[in-house]
Amino acid sequence: MTAPLLSIRDLTVDFSADTGAFRAVDGLSLDVPAGRTVALVGESGSGKSVTAQAILRILPKAARITGGAIRFDDLASPKPVEIARLGTDSAEMRSLRGGRIAMIFQEPMTSLSPLHTVGDQVTEALRLHADVSGEEARQRAMQVFERVGFPDPKRALVTYPFELSGGLRQRAMIAMALITRPALLIADEPTTALDVTTQAQILDLLRELQAETGMAMLLITHDLGVVANMADEVVVLYRGRVMEAGSREDIFRRPGHPYLQALMRAVPRFHMAEGERLTPIREVKSAVLARKAGEPHRPDPDGPLLSIADIRKSYTLRSGWFSGKVRRIDAVRGVSLDLWPCRTLGLVGESGCGKTTLSKIVMRAISPDAGTVRFDDGSGRGPRDVFALKDKELKDFRRAVQFVFQDPFSSLNPRMTVYEILTEPLRIHGVGTPDERYERAKELLDMVGLDPRSLRRYPHAFSGGQRQRLGIARALALKPRVLLCDEPVSALDVSVQAQVLNLLKDLQASLGIAYMFVSHNLAVVDYIADTIAVMCRGFIVEEAPKAALFRNPVHPYTRALLAAVPEPDLDHPLDLKLLMSDRFSDPALWPEPFRLAGPETGIMQEVSPGHCVRVAGPALRRAA
Repeated sequence: MTAPLLSIRDLTVDFSADTGAFRAVDGLSLDVPAGRTVALVGESGSGKSVTAQAILRILPKAARITGGAIRFDDLASPKPVEIARLGTDSAEMRSLRGGRIAMIFQEPMTSLSPLHTVGDQVTEALRLHADVSGEEARQRAMQVFERVGFPDPKRALVTYPFELSGGLRQRAMIAMALITRPALLIADEPTTALDVTTQAQILDLLRELQAETGMAMLLITHDLGVVANMADEVVVLYRGRVMEAGSREDIFRRPGHPYLQALMRAVPRFHMAEGERLTPIREVKSAVLARKAGEPHRPDPDGPLLSIADIRKSYTLRSGWFSGKVRRIDAVRGVSLDLWPCRTLGLVGESGCGKTTLSKIVMRAISPDAGTVRFDDGSGRGPRDVFALKDKELKDFRRAVQFVFQDPFSSLNPRMTVYEILTEPLRIHGVGTPDERYERAKELLDMVGLDPRSLRRYPHAFSGGQRQRLGIARALALKPRVLLCDEPVSALDVSVQAQVLNLLKDLQASLGIAYMFVSHNLAVVDYIADTIAVMCRGFIVEEAPKAALFRNPVHPYTRALLAAVPEPDLDHPLDLKLLMSDRFSDPALWPEPFRLAGPETGIMQEVSPGHCVRVAGPALRRAA
C-alpha cells in the first residue's frame, strides 16, 4: 500500500490568550492520498482553518503546534518532509508553501492585493517557485487564466481585483494556486460567498483540474451539499477533535456520530414536509417570543404592505478617465412585486442580478429612474407613495421598514457596545426614557436568544451567528412591519444558519412581521418563503408560490438555479456540465418562447393561478 501524500498524526495546536491557553486542534489524525479529495467538515470554530494554517505553517502569532506530526511525502522530493519540524521561514518551508502545497483562501478580495494586477500576482507565484523569465511567466499565466474560465485571459493580466466579480476573483485565486502545479491543494471554504451557479462552476473546475493534474485536495467546508458532490473521504471535526471519519458513501448513507447526524438535520432540503423545522445543534429559545405568540398582531391592510410597480434603475459607467466612453448598466428593469402582511417573499438570483439594488430602492436608500413603491401600514390611510413621503410620514416609514445586512460584522459599529447598538434607533426616533430603552434592549436580546448580560460587550466578542442575531435585534428595535433581509445566512455554517432561519420564522409568527428575503440559495428560500420571485439580469423571470415553483419550474433560468443547489444527498448529484457555460443566464440564448433580444424584456404570463413566467412578447403573440 502506497504512503499517503499528506499524513497528519495526533496534531495539537494551542492558542495563548489573556484568559489562558486554548486548544484549537486536539489530537487530529488524517490522511490525504495522492489524487483524492478529503473533506474536512465542521462548524465555524471547529479547527478546520487552523489545521490548514498548521500544514502551511502560517499560524497566527498567538498559535503554535504543541504536538503531533505533519508528514508530506511527495514523489518529486527525495524523501518525506516532516513539516511540523521545519522552521516557519525556512527555505524548505518557503519552497513547499505555494509551490508543492498551494491554498485557496475563503475570501478572495482580502487575499488578493488591491494594489497589483491579477497578472502580477499570479506570475509572482510562479517566479518565486520556478526559474522562468517574465515572458514565460506571462504565457503560463494566460494559459492558466484560460483554463480556469476567464473570458479574456490576456486582459486578465492587466486587470485589478476590484474590477472582477466574486466568481472571477475566486478563479484568480485558483489560477494563482495552480500555476505552480502543486501536488496538494488546500481549498478553505472556496465557494462560501458565491452564488449557487458560480459555486457549481468552481466545483466542476476544481474537479476537472484535479483529474488533469492528479493533485490531491483537502477541501475545508461546512456545506454538506458540496461534500456530497466533491469528496472521496470525509473527516468530521468538532472543537478540534475528529468525531467521525470514513468514505463519502459511509458518511452519508450510515452516519454514526450524533454530531454528524445533527449537522445533517440542520441543512435546508428541498421537499421538506409542511411545517417541518430545521433542527439546529443549539436551539435559540426566547421567553419573550413565547409570551408574545398569543398576543394579537397589529391591524393589517386589506391589500399588500408593499407594492412595487415597474421599478427601473440604471447606472452609467465611464470607461477610463480620458476616453469619454460611457456604458449603461440596467440594474433593475421593470420589476413589479407585492409583499403581503405576515408573509415572506423570497427573491432569488445570481450575484449582480439586481436583488440588492431593488431592496435599497424599496427602503428608499436609492431612488429609481422610474416606477413606484407604495406602503400601507394598516392605519386606514391607504397605500402611500414611498418616494413622496416627507417629514413625519417619512420617519414613520423608516421605523416600519428595516434592513438586515449580509455581513453582520461590517454592519455593526465596532466602537459601540451592544447596548448602544440596540438603543441607537430608539434614541434617534425619540422612543422611551433611558430606563425604558434599557428594558427594551434586554427584551431584544432575549428575542434573538442572547444573554441579556451581553449588553456591555462589543461586536468582536461574538461569533458570526451571534452577530447576525444582533443585527436582527437591532432591526427589531423599532417594532417594524417589514424586514428586508439581504443574504442574512449566506456566510453562516449550517447549524448557525438553521438557528437564524428558525428564529426568523418564530419572529414572524409572534410579531406578525413580513419579510422580503433576498438570497441566491433556493433551498434556503424554499424553507423560509411563501412566494418566490426569480430574478435575472434585472427583471423577474418567474414568480410563484413555493410549492408550485419547485413542483413545476417553467423558466430555463429557474431550472438552472434548481440544478445548481448542492444537496447533501448522494442520490441527487449536481449536474455540473449544465452549469459550465453562461447560456442559462443569457436571455438571448434562452429557448423560445423565453428568448429576449437586445432591450426587450418580454411580458409576464400566468401559467397557473399565482404562477407567472416571463416570455417574449412577439413569441406570445405568434403562439396566440
